[in-house]
Amino acid sequence: MHVDPAAATHEPLDDAPWYKTLTRYHWFVLSVAALGWLFDTMDQQLFNLARIPAITELMGGTLSPTEVNKYAGYATSIFIVGWATGGLFFGVLGDRIGRAKVMILTILVYSLFTGLSAFSVGYWDFAIYRFLTGLGVGGEFAVGVALVAEVMPDRARPHALGWLQTLSAVGNITAAGINIQLGIMEGEGILGGEWKPWRVMFIIGAVPALLAILIRARLKEPERWQRAVAVGESIGHAGSLKDLFGDHRWRKHALVGLLLAVPGVVGLWGIGFFSFDFVSAVFSKSYEEQQLTPEEIRGKMTVLVGWVSVLQNLGGALGVYFFKHFTEWTSRRVAFGLGFVLAMLSTAGTFWYLDRISGFYDVFWMIPLMGFCQLTLFGGYAIYFPELFPTRLRSTGISFCYNIGRYIAAAGPFTMGILIDDVFGHHGQIMSWRYTALAMSSIFLVGLLALPFAPETKGQPLPE
Repeated sequence: MHVDPAAATHEPLDDAPWYKTLTRYHWFVLSVAALGWLFDTMDQQLFNLARIPAITELMGGTLSPTEVNKYAGYATSIFIVGWATGGLFFGVLGDRIGRAKVMILTILVYSLFTGLSAFSVGYWDFAIYRFLTGLGVGGEFAVGVALVAEVMPDRARPHALGWLQTLSAVGNITAAGINIQLGIMEGEGILGGEWKPWRVMFIIGAVPALLAILIRARLKEPERWQRAVAVGESIGHAGSLKDLFGDHRWRKHALVGLLLAVPGVVGLWGIGFFSFDFVSAVFSKSYEEQQLTPEEIRGKMTVLVGWVSVLQNLGGALGVYFFKHFTEWTSRRVAFGLGFVLAMLSTAGTFWYLDRISGFYDVFWMIPLMGFCQLTLFGGYAIYFPELFPTRLRSTGISFCYNIGRYIAAAGPFTMGILIDDVFGHHGQIMSWRYTALAMSSIFLVGLLALPFAPETKGQPLPE
């Protein structure tokens, strides 16, 4: 059995900073997991940024803006269903055959199908590629978080997991930077014809496959996982859904984790990441009034959406960082409670009050504030979910919380599309967005109602 290089080192003194407890191998694992999740989030964000121009082109440019938004919601729901399916499958596989093996496999899957999305010829093959991409995207998080949680010393674990989620914002911002640069190129006439910016973005999204090739030799399975599998009656007990739900404690943890995950995932994917489309709708008339060419308008809109993504994810990175410190100062439950309240208020407020007449510069504080409040919850998921389950069920339990939550969340974009077009569409494009956001923001109340049943895990070792 391979011995984890981290296990051969002694634990430094209790009063040393957490990062002083890490060996070179610890830093390697944290770097690999951070890069894997960074590219994963970059892929997610590339889709968010590209879906409107992609669907507009693939549907022949004949749909109204509200119809495009509805089909964008459908495509997002399909992506999330793939995400949830892959998360559950690869989560169980991560407990059974190992975290490192499955992490490499998921990176290859989402890279391959992201690249193939660039060659879509119609709406439905585009949606199928997004479903297949989602399989890899969903699987990477659970095994990556489990890997980091099991390799790190106990005192460093919440800090390392917090930084893992914080650095994921770099992937989102990288996607936004790509979007901005391609928008500038489109506005200047450098890009055009068959190779629109959205197609180029998906080709760039295939690059992470190189990471899987580079890390394959050095990344080892955690000794904690190897030990848990070795002492079990058989490897079948690792990743067993029967064991997860057959034990009252783990069943309760799984259901509570699910109820905490649903509002965060629905809030972010059901409305939060549609801020790009909302801002485009709010400010499109301003660009049209400048009597620009269609290419110039598309280029400017692409750049604007890119900056909205940058601002939202910079705020999100600060939010995750805030949760990491706030939960160590207070508790997991208090931090989640504050996060759900702030996410609900900031989401509803941003979509209701952001307006081109009151001032373009509101984008520069409303969007980052919403990103801060929504994404702080995901810092909590990265820290809290590994603390709920034993080693042999950790990847399975994390993936259950996150990915059954995604199945439910898949209804979010679908519902949003119906609300915008069918329920509130008679109010006009902008007001339909506002009423939809108010309705969708109520999902954060689910998390608040679940908190009294959530176990407090601060300061406790990982369950074995």
